[in-house]
Amino acid sequence: MLIIWEVRRKKSHIVFSIKIKGMLTVPIETLLLFAGILFLLGLIGLLVRRNMIFMLMSIEIMFNSAGLAFIIASTHWKQPDGQVMFIFILAVTAVEVAIGLALILQVYHHYKTLDADEVNKLKDNT
Repeated sequence: MLIIWEVRRKKSHIVFSIKIKGMLTVPIETLLLFAGILFLLGLIGLLVRRNMIFMLMSIEIMFNSAGLAFIIASTHWKQPDGQVMFIFILAVTAVEVAIGLALILQVYHHYKTLDADEVNKLKDNT
């Protein structure tokens, strides 16, 4: 999309105008590559980070990248199915966050830490 800004002076005031010409299209391969990179970043965050909050956030990134892939595909084929799937993904992630945060609060209350490795060591000792 080409945006043209114009500023003109008329007698006693200044006129601002914006003209939009055409649409900028991005190839579907590039968009799917972006969704894949986002998913990979979430997976790396899940595997590398040991804090349970960051692990939960990484799972959220992975869900959102999957939803982005659905949106990209539905936009490409001009079908609403991808948007419907994304709404289901949002519902699942909302439930996952609620249950995940409740479990994390219980783990913190019991072990006084959110480090997954530390909780695993403490679990073996009790």
